[in-house]
Amino acid sequence: MIRKNWWKLLGLLLVLYSVIAGLLIKVPALPVIHQTIRNLFYHVPMWFAMFIMLGTSLVYSILYLTGFKMKNDLMASGAVYTGIFFGIMGLVTGMIWAKFTWGDFWTNDPQLNGAAVSMMAYLAYAVLRGSIDEVAMRARISAVYNIFAFMLLVIFLGVLPRLADSSLHPGKGGNSSTMEGLDLTMRWVFYPAAIGWIIIAFWLLQLHVRKRKLTQDLTKYN
Repeated sequence: MIRKNWWKLLGLLLVLYSVIAGLLIKVPALPVIHQTIRNLFYHVPMWFAMFIMLGTSLVYSILYLTGFKMKNDLMASGAVYTGIFFGIMGLVTGMIWAKFTWGDFWTNDPQLNGAAVSMMAYLAYAVLRGSIDEVAMRARISAVYNIFAFMLLVIFLGVLPRLADSSLHPGKGGNSSTMEGLDLTMRWVFYPAAIGWIIIAFWLLQLHVRKRKLTQDLTKYN
């Protein structure tokens, strides 16, 4: 049993380690962000996990469109829902960081606005799936829309913030990157945090898929 689930235990240990170490280690005295840089261990891994999940959903959506196997639709939709969860967690931790760094929970920042638009696009995916009763049609339309939504995600979170001059985010708009201020001690916490949360994301995806298979016709997912 332990051999089969070793990766889950690893994910839990990495997350636990990063949460505790992130509060205790000494961090560099960087201007503006000061001690709030500790949120790097919690906020950024949420986005990493979100991107991995939504990228996974993109792959399975493409696989569905090439073979129309329902198991691929199940994985694609499950990855989207898991990605939305981590996206919301990223927004919440980002708003807390913004409050203590910039003085407001939300500012007119291109990356914040891009994150909000991206999440709304994926929430629309969930609404779209819920509005279509016919299984095959729902899977096809969802797969096509998912490809479109991922393109929006890349544009609004990966491209536009880097082109904008007004972004307050480190590494955007000509600002220095937060990662440039990471010493070796912080890297020993940040990378385990990112890996740990990504593992937890795949665990949540697995649980979601199992639950769906238990509540629906298993023959559809062969």
